[in-house]
Amino acid sequence: MEILDSNGNPIRQQESKRIIAGILAILLGGLGVHKFILGYTKEGAITLVITFIISIISCGLFSGLMSIIGLIEGIIYLTKSDEEFYQTYQDNYKGWF
Repeated sequence: MEILDSNGNPIRQQESKRIIAGILAILLGGLGVHKFILGYTKEGAITLVITFIISIISCGLFSGLMSIIGLIEGIIYLTKSDEEFYQTYQDNYKGWF
């Protein structure tokens, strides 16, 4: 099955960043690395800043809070098909969940 972009042009398979973004979201979700991989610089920076602020305020007690969001996003990324992932996160720019 061939994946097409919004203009109907074929997309090379390696352009889908689903696997790498999903794994990074699960492992490093609290740091927003998966957002940077997808090109969502603003969302990645927000995730990173919130993680550090929560860690400082709670003395590290709630530092894993943003990691839970990353875990959820990673599972969502990995359960989508390549085509659906590309359309949702790389073509249509859906920054959160």
